[in-house]
This record gives sequence, C-alpha cells and structure tokens, in this order.
Amino acid sequence: MRGGWTYIMTNHVRGALYVGVTANLAARVAQHRAGKGSAHCRKYNLKRLVLAEQHDTIDDAIRREKLLKSWKRAWKIELIEKANPEWRDLWEHMQH
Repeated sequence: MRGGWTYIMTNHVRGALYVGVTANLAARVAQHRAGKGSAHCRKYNLKRLVLAEQHDTIDDAIRREKLLKSWKRAWKIELIEKANPEWRDLWEHMQH
C-alpha cells in the first residue's frame, strides 16, 4: 500500500490556511500553485507549502487530515511554527 501526506498551504505568514491530504505531495502542491487545486486555495491564493507530514499509509494520512481539520486555528499555527518557524515555502526545497 502506498503512503500518504498531510500538508498545510497558506498565502503568507499567519494567513489563511488549508489542510489537505494526498498520495503525491509534489503533484498536489503543483496543482495548487497552478490554480487547479481546491476552490479554497484558489479563492485565497494559497500557494505556499508550510507544513508536510509523511505517513506510512494513505489511511493514516486521512486520519491525520481529519484530526488537523478539527483543530483550532491557533493549534495549527503552533504546529507550523514548531516545524517551520520562518514559514518558508517548503516547495522550494522539494525535489520536483
């Protein structure tokens, strides 16, 4: 079985947030950056990947996505800032 990813996109530091799940992170982020991702990402111009978590299975990734979506915004910001304090665009560091 293939693994999966949970990820968070934003438009700027502490801006609008989008939590997603995918089996292919590079392809999914490329979709968002091209304006072909979710309607929420298009509406708020969310093109900066600020958090990515790899999971052993897609089912694990889906469970984590559901959990993250239930979190308060402040908790999501804290999670991002622990892993990526400068809110760097992780897309720039990915192999694509």
